[in-house]
Amino acid sequence: MGPQNLFAPGGPQAEQLLDLWWVMIVVCGAVFLAVLISFLLALWRAGRGTAATPPDLSSLERPESGARVAVTAAIAVSAAGLVFLIVASFMTDRALARLAPADLQVDVTGHQWWWELQYNDPAEPAKNFTTANELHIPVGRTVLLRLRADDVIHSFWVPNLAGKKDLIPGRNSTLALRADRVGVYRGQCAEFCGLQHAKMAFLVVAEPPEKYEAWAAAQRKPAAEPADAQQKRGRELFVTGRCGMCHAIQGSAAGGHRAPDLTHLSSRNTIAAGLLPNTVGHLAGWILDPQGIKPGVNMPSNPMPPDDLYALLAYLGSLK
Repeated sequence: MGPQNLFAPGGPQAEQLLDLWWVMIVVCGAVFLAVLISFLLALWRAGRGTAATPPDLSSLERPESGARVAVTAAIAVSAAGLVFLIVASFMTDRALARLAPADLQVDVTGHQWWWELQYNDPAEPAKNFTTANELHIPVGRTVLLRLRADDVIHSFWVPNLAGKKDLIPGRNSTLALRADRVGVYRGQCAEFCGLQHAKMAFLVVAEPPEKYEAWAAAQRKPAAEPADAQQKRGRELFVTGRCGMCHAIQGSAAGGHRAPDLTHLSSRNTIAAGLLPNTVGHLAGWILDPQGIKPGVNMPSNPMPPDDLYALLAYLGSLK
């Protein structure tokens, strides 16, 4: 997994946007260079004088055909350049809209400061499932994302795959994308949405269709039953404590809807919306003091005795 990189497109949309970006850079760079050369040429040709030199106002009485031609030509070239950029933008927009019909539909909800992902199967609603902060998609297939915001304006952006799309409270929007290369692509909220806006990331995992289907089948299953007494104690602590008030774990009594679904938490690469690797140590720190890691997050601190923490970590680690 590398950093966000629009120069390494992983799908057709990112490739089209990169091509348009290069066109705009070349055109705007040529304009800048022409203006700079004209400015330097004017300085070189300008007469020299001192404070005592009288102003030369003869040009006010004398027609300047050369200057008129130069200005007219500059206006014509500038207008042609603008028209060219408009046409290029229009053609790129048409190319972005030519993706094949979607094979997969995912509802994406932006929260302060994490992403909720609900996979929908219109033909078989029983196959629907919910996860968070990690979008898995099959390579070579179009995915339709239905975007909404739960609180404030957010913006969904995966530079390697597609452009930005705003999520506005009270309005639904859509974004279709396709990954043509296997990989893990980092995404980011691109609209300032509060204190932890910079730490509202997500991952897009593009994998072969058969591997995606295996992952989706595993995600549809309820959480595994605790394998030993320590894990059973951990589940009891989760359900009867504050965790179950906000988080859900399918197959248990925890049914909260204000925080990420943790049914298969251990299968994810990161926690805290892409902020930390999903390791036992980082998870322990996140449980005990989330405010120290991500100030302002809605999750409260959870001080607890070491034995209870170990039991809770054992249970959460079993949620694959």
